[in-house]
Amino acid sequence: MATFLCTLGRFALRRRRLVVLLWVALLAAVGTAAVTASSPATNAVNVPGTEAQKAFDLLEERFPDSHSDGATARVVFQAPFGERIKEPVHRRAVAKAVEGLRTGPGSRKVAAVSDPFRDGGVSADGTTAYTLVSYEAKATELADGDRRALRDAARRGRSAGLVVEIGGDAMDEQPSTGVTEVIGVAVASLVLAVTFGSLVAAGLPLLTAVVGVGITVAGITALTGPLGLGSSTPILAMMLGLAVGIDYAMFIVSRFRGELAAGRDRDDAIGHAVGTAGSAVVFAGLTVIIALVGLAVVDIPDMTKMGLAAAGAVAIAVVIAITLIPALLGFAGERVLAREKRPARRGRANGRRRADGQRRADARQRPVPETNAGTRWARYVLIHPIGVLLLGVLGLCAVAVPAASLELGMPDDGTAPGDSTRRKAYDMLAEGFGPGFNGPLIVTVDARGSRDPHVVADRVHRAVRRLDDVTSASAPVFNKAGDTATITVVPASAPTSTRTQDLVTALRGLAGDEVLVTGRTAMDIDVSRKLNDALVPYLALVVGLAFLLLTVVFRSLLVPLKAALGFLLSIVAALGVVVAVFQWGWLAGLFGIEETGPITSMMPIFVIGVVFGLAMDYEVFLVTRMREAYVHGMRPAPALVAGFRHGARVVTAAAVIMISVFSGFVGSDQVMVKTIGFGLAVAVLFDAFVVRMAIVPALLALLDGKAWWLPKWLDRILPHVDVEGARLREPSAPAALALPAAPAATAVPAAPAVPVPVRTPSGRCSQSPGPDPGPRPSGA
Repeated sequence: MATFLCTLGRFALRRRRLVVLLWVALLAAVGTAAVTASSPATNAVNVPGTEAQKAFDLLEERFPDSHSDGATARVVFQAPFGERIKEPVHRRAVAKAVEGLRTGPGSRKVAAVSDPFRDGGVSADGTTAYTLVSYEAKATELADGDRRALRDAARRGRSAGLVVEIGGDAMDEQPSTGVTEVIGVAVASLVLAVTFGSLVAAGLPLLTAVVGVGITVAGITALTGPLGLGSSTPILAMMLGLAVGIDYAMFIVSRFRGELAAGRDRDDAIGHAVGTAGSAVVFAGLTVIIALVGLAVVDIPDMTKMGLAAAGAVAIAVVIAITLIPALLGFAGERVLAREKRPARRGRANGRRRADGQRRADARQRPVPETNAGTRWARYVLIHPIGVLLLGVLGLCAVAVPAASLELGMPDDGTAPGDSTRRKAYDMLAEGFGPGFNGPLIVTVDARGSRDPHVVADRVHRAVRRLDDVTSASAPVFNKAGDTATITVVPASAPTSTRTQDLVTALRGLAGDEVLVTGRTAMDIDVSRKLNDALVPYLALVVGLAFLLLTVVFRSLLVPLKAALGFLLSIVAALGVVVAVFQWGWLAGLFGIEETGPITSMMPIFVIGVVFGLAMDYEVFLVTRMREAYVHGMRPAPALVAGFRHGARVVTAAAVIMISVFSGFVGSDQVMVKTIGFGLAVAVLFDAFVVRMAIVPALLALLDGKAWWLPKWLDRILPHVDVEGARLREPSAPAALALPAAPAATAVPAAPAVPVPVRTPSGRCSQSPGPDPGPRPSGA
């Protein structure tokens, strides 16, 4: 792997103009396809295998004329305090607004508009009325003019003294990038600048991340129509693509800077950086992709599409990191170093060679820095491993306690901000018609096989009315064939309450296969149950595949095992914080959360998939540096210190960047995006700084050389991927590249120098003779 990537990095360097041109051309081509795409995103939920979906499909088949998946809106009118909506002056105002919706501007896509006074749209207390507007087009296909007609109707009603608000999915608009997302990117830029001390080095990861996200989002936009992608898909792909795109590029740029500072010339530095850090990027990216593609086991098409789109964003970020980054580094050269670390300019070709020679000479004379914040922390952990381990584990367990109260649901108008017209309409309907009015249930009676369908439907109708928690049940409405009927049931409880869930279960138990229950509330309940049932198989699949991958990378059984256990700690702790903030309302105002309630059903499993991949990212980036030192001759304790010396600073910066990018999406107006952004930010915080920086080194310190144990029979079976670059040939290593000395208490003999890739006449990176040295025994 290291040899191949080293050769690829050198090729990208030599053909840097061609590589940059190809990426720019790809961005332009995909962007053109996105601009010309006309099909909008969809917000429809399709959950095969659930009863709600079976009933929905049955309604489409048996009621083809009346069943429509077009958008709907409810315009709610409320009379002033102490008055009734049926008073003549208010009645005329409502009629004028309804007529404007039927025939006025923006009515071209309107299929039907109900009359509140003829169609039962007036509350029992006479204070509230509503008109239902049905559209021939989906919500995402409505234009601003269509929504403007709704707002004009509301304005006319308000001018007559009524309180008027608008709800329904017709008010859905495509999510857009807000100020908070821009702030997140700005914070990431600042972190890069501080970490590298060079604007050029800081700008490269940002530039390549933007290119990758641009290609991803444009590709998703172009494929939205053919694949039926949801409106949240590009937002989530952008969130993840931006975060990993910056991080992956930063790891390679950081390694390139380290190789330059150690005395290598530009070509060798790029080859070695892509061969080693690039290998870590590839395997880290594979773990994320495995986790995201694994969402297909949930068998919810929308979630599968989101996972595949996000996986595509990660794959593009990986390819950009190992091709476009080395090409751009070829243009940047020594400008990626801080100004005070650059050698003096001495002309062009000859001057550059003299500068390279001088830098190598300086590197041989410059002492190896033995301490930084990473080494000091690693040595502290080596001295106090049990205390650090207990503090980290017990702290995460305490934070995870609220996760036991996790409740799942799907967002609706009741979760909208309190000052929004959708939330106000929701509350007015709940107040006037009862809390269950916003979540009616559709009981479908399939009586095709019975002798008298009307008798069957009447029997079901009487049974429904006898159930507890039923406010009303409409008379059966039959299709043209007279073999299928629907009964609209209004619960007495809110759509997200457990009482409504119990009612759905009771309705489904009324009869055999002839009774099916659907509606948005029933669909949301089925989605939550299906996600819960899929959680264990999903974790088993993803953790199992990633365990195998990490076993190949680290050639160890215990290192992948503790990586997976550490991930479980961080994800449960993150879910605990999400429950405390979004469900219990702790510090909700600080994060701009106006309404609390059940957590979005898709959030936990999606966050689990993404965080597992990101957790393995940091595991790979940090622990490969430890294994690299161990493979090249160090004992376990000094190798741990060496890994932290090289990797702690850049992993810390990467985690801060991830947290900044994800936090930027907390300001989204979409509840699912807001919750996922918050959950990812908290999970990365716990995983990077508690699990990977504290619990992992403490466990490695306690395990000592046993951490790298691998049965000999398994060692012979597993392929040698050489993430550490051990097979790259070593012609002459600068002294500055020797790994740092161990602490005095654990002094060891001098370690062999790190191999250096060399350029052969063909421009390829050569392999050293002999097999991969593999891990040393713990007593070595």
